[in-house]
Amino acid sequence: MKVAVLIPCYNEEMTVGHVVEKFARYMPGAAIYVYDNNSTDRTVEVARAAGAVVRTERMQGKGYVVRRMFSDIDADFYVLIDGDETYEAEAAPKLLAHAYENGLDMVNGARVTDRKAAYRLGHVLGNRMLTGLVTMIFGRRLSDMLSGYRVFSKRFVKSFPALSQGFETETEFTIHALELGLPIGEMKTAYVERPPGSVSKLSTYKDGIRILLTIIQIVKLEKPFMLFSSIACVLFVLGIALGIPVVSFYLHNGVVPRLPTALLATALVLLSFLSFVCGLILDTIAIARKEQKRLAYLSYPAVFSDRP
Repeated sequence: MKVAVLIPCYNEEMTVGHVVEKFARYMPGAAIYVYDNNSTDRTVEVARAAGAVVRTERMQGKGYVVRRMFSDIDADFYVLIDGDETYEAEAAPKLLAHAYENGLDMVNGARVTDRKAAYRLGHVLGNRMLTGLVTMIFGRRLSDMLSGYRVFSKRFVKSFPALSQGFETETEFTIHALELGLPIGEMKTAYVERPPGSVSKLSTYKDGIRILLTIIQIVKLEKPFMLFSSIACVLFVLGIALGIPVVSFYLHNGVVPRLPTALLATALVLLSFLSFVCGLILDTIAIARKEQKRLAYLSYPAVFSDRP
């Protein structure tokens, strides 16, 4: 079984060497790749000295790095982890074994910690809100949608249509697996704070808004009928609410008292029907896209243990 460890990095000279060394210790035989994303410190030199294969992605953003790694590297299983030394390297063999023995296409490392510095309250609340939103729409099968610690099968990686640019790529992983109904799992892993001197690249509000916009964009692509029919319902209710008093007055008095309100109500009802029809059309396209992704997924054989 060929295993690749993928470590996207941006200015992680203080931690990337330790991450590479730990994975070389706990996963002997695995190929360890560090993809540098325009670091201005010694990330490249430190990673190479620790024994990793170092490559560079010039387009800035974790999404671009993941896209490049998934395109370049061929393996049976892939372990994706951040280079900031906040995740538990010791758990990698367990995550990999869980995927291999159960034929899973993705195993998510759900973060568990009792350290406030590791997992700030704003991040916890944001993660719960966004994870709850995604699982409500696509199905409740994961508890930590934004974890950067995952194991993927080859068929997942090679059929994954990476479209995001930054940290919202974790959201794409989750929705891709949930929407296609892929076999996935989750295991709890320890999560700690960065070592002193290491700085996080995450912005609680900025990245949270980007992830929320990504969810909306994916819902539009994957579940357009649900989105546009919801918009149609809102427009229809508003149109009826505005139109009923005007129609009632006309039936009793024979005149239209508020022509602008009547025109607005008519426009809202027409827009609601237009939105509903757009949802029907786009839903047909979404089904075709889903079939294409499923066929791409099935073009790769499954890799798992047949042991009883």
